[in-house]
Amino acid sequence: MASLQASPGTVLITGTTSGVGLYACKALAYRGWQVITANRHPLRAVAAAERLGIPSSQLHHLRMDLSDLQSVRDGVETLLSSLEQPLDALVCNAAVYQPRLSNPLRSAQGYELSMATNHLGHFLLIQLLLENLGKAGIFQSARCSSLSSARVVILGTVTANYKELGGKIPIPAPADLGDLSGFEQGFHAPICMASGKRFKPGKAYKDSKLCNMITTQELHRRLHKDTGILFNSLYPGCVADTPLFRYTPKLFRFIFPLFQRLITGGYVSQARAGQRVAQVVANSEFGVSGVHWSWGNRQKKNRECFRQELSERVTDPNTARRVWELSVKLVGLS
Repeated sequence: MASLQASPGTVLITGTTSGVGLYACKALAYRGWQVITANRHPLRAVAAAERLGIPSSQLHHLRMDLSDLQSVRDGVETLLSSLEQPLDALVCNAAVYQPRLSNPLRSAQGYELSMATNHLGHFLLIQLLLENLGKAGIFQSARCSSLSSARVVILGTVTANYKELGGKIPIPAPADLGDLSGFEQGFHAPICMASGKRFKPGKAYKDSKLCNMITTQELHRRLHKDTGILFNSLYPGCVADTPLFRYTPKLFRFIFPLFQRLITGGYVSQARAGQRVAQVVANSEFGVSGVHWSWGNRQKKNRECFRQELSERVTDPNTARRVWELSVKLVGLS
């Protein structure tokens, strides 16, 4: 990687070859930020950025497979050796959603793939970058940055929040980690769900996103006061045509965006969602920690962001402590 130049900020974004991550990359680059992309295939990230006309001078591409914990470690080592100043923000965006699987796919470490990618890979990435992010305030003050402190932003979803209608949908089942026996038993085959129960691919995705949102709250509880880092999650609206849904049936991919546009009013474009991620990363009004920011599922003109109430499955401190401690073991940090 080339050395990074002075800018309003430097952000690492995972999953930028398409979808919300790519458009967040564009939005922040056009604000003058230096953007480091983290993807399994950096050449795809380069090509995607070129298609959108993102200035290459604002981009730095890093190889990192979030499903492979060793790849995360290697990527962080490469990153830290190239940084001339600390990161100002980390956006955990990359996700896997494969609802048509009959049997679970496994990561390099043997964990069910969606939990490995969406939660465990990001959990390790955050842990490995906390020290670097914690140094950002000194450098921000030195260059008169508009940011008050470093930010960690995790993409959440309504399907992981029981306080919202999308979180109550019974098919394949609402997000629920049960007694976490799957995590406690090591999460290797034949175990494929956090609860230890039988495999449901759609629910596996929901559970992994629930872990993302739980992690955000626990990061805030444990670390915000001492580090000054802001830890938040967000839901930018329903990006119904995102490539995240590429493994769903073709009919679903046709009907779902129409349903969200015409019936629920929840539809938001990939570009708009990317802009909203950029706001949470860079704008002063989002300089509060421990919040789940949302634009909700009624996308009226000039809809304002608000603080979304979270269910007990997300906020319960005992569950969060256990998810944290078990995740530490699963990623090999204990």
